[in-house]
Amino acid sequence: MDPVKTGKIIQLLRKEKGLTQKQLAEKMFISDKTVSKWECGAGCPEISLLQQLADILDVEIDALLKGQLDQNDRNGGNMKNLKFYVCPVCGNLLTATGEASVSCCGKMLEPSEIKKAESDEKLSVELIDNEYFVSSSHEMTKDHYITFVALLTGDTLILRKQYPEWDLQTRIPRMAHGRLIWHCSKHGIFSQLI
Repeated sequence: MDPVKTGKIIQLLRKEKGLTQKQLAEKMFISDKTVSKWECGAGCPEISLLQQLADILDVEIDALLKGQLDQNDRNGGNMKNLKFYVCPVCGNLLTATGEASVSCCGKMLEPSEIKKAESDEKLSVELIDNEYFVSSSHEMTKDHYITFVALLTGDTLILRKQYPEWDLQTRIPRMAHGRLIWHCSKHGIFSQLI
C-alpha cells in the first residue's frame, strides 16, 4: 500500500461523499487528525479499519490498497456480451455489461461460462400470439431445476425467474434476433439462438 496514493483516493472519495475529515472520523470513531494524516500520505489506515472505511466510501478494499479506482472501457451498451454471476451460496443472480468485481455472501464471484446447448438440452420454444412460449421437461426439484430463463438481444434483457417444483412454462415477448439463456442449478448456464 502506497500511503500517498491511498491518501489521495481517500480524500477524493471523501469529498465525493460530501464529508469533511471530521465527519468521516466521527463515522469511524477515530480522530480527524488520523484522517488528515492518511490524506497527507503520512500514514495508512490500520487493517482493522479498512472494511469500515471501504463501506463508508462505497469502494472495494482493493481500491484503497491500490490507491486507485479501476475504470472499465465503455462498451457502448451492447448487451450481447452480458456476463451472468450466480452465487453458489444463496443463488442470487447478478449481471454486468463489462468487467466488474462482483461479490455475494462474502465470496467474490466469477462470471459463469455460457455453454451452447446441445440439441437434447434445448428448451422448447413456440410462437404463440406474438410471444415466445418457452417450456421444458427438465427436472424441477428443490435440488435440480432451472432457476431463470432470459431472452437477450443487443439492447434488451427479459428475464423470467423460475421456481423448484413448478413446471417450466413461461412467455417472453417476441423480439428480433436474440439468444435464449437459462441456468440449471446443477449444470450452469446454457444458451440457444431463437
